[in-house]
Amino acid sequence: MHKIAEVEIQNDILLANRKLARKNQRRLDRSDVFAVDFLGAIGSGKTTLIERLIENMDRKVAVIAGDVISKFDAGRFESYGVPVVGLNTGKECHLDAHLVEHALEDLPLDDVDILFIENVGNLICPVDFDLGSHMRVVVVSSTEGDDTVEKHPLIFREADLVVINKADLADAVGADLDKMVEDVKNINPDVMVLKTSLKTGEGVQEIIDAIEDAMVD
Repeated sequence: MHKIAEVEIQNDILLANRKLARKNQRRLDRSDVFAVDFLGAIGSGKTTLIERLIENMDRKVAVIAGDVISKFDAGRFESYGVPVVGLNTGKECHLDAHLVEHALEDLPLDDVDILFIENVGNLICPVDFDLGSHMRVVVVSSTEGDDTVEKHPLIFREADLVVINKADLADAVGADLDKMVEDVKNINPDVMVLKTSLKTGEGVQEIIDAIEDAMVD
């Protein structure tokens, strides 16, 4: 009985989150804002990727920066002069639609083209929690190991774009990038996979093109 109750409570939480996520997306659509949820482990390069996109996209950008405790990443984004809301989740290892709903209230959505949401660094917890975004980008780095994809299939199954970052360090850490691409394709055959080095700028324009194409669709 105890296990059944736990399952029912979890299902209720996920259902409520999905309803709020749909509400968030309707709010974004009313202001013609395209939202991208960036997911990945700590150190994968999510923050740096968003910085490169802010620097190189000819769009009016806003950012929601999720973290467990600090607002360090939010401060980095603020230095670019874009609207930013920092969200601390406390003990939770993911953002949810309720937190994003409140963050949207603090953003000038009518003066924004694209909203970047940096989720909490984790490859497991965020999977089931839709935020209302139009696109999910999963960032994984070569330094996490070339078995990372096959160990975390669910998050890659839900991805609209997969970025394999730190390609320039693959040889140094003994990571097989082709294996990582193949593992992604085995899980999600239709998803686009891009190799990047945010240090050198490799792949950044391709990511911008993929996001711009999704905005048109």
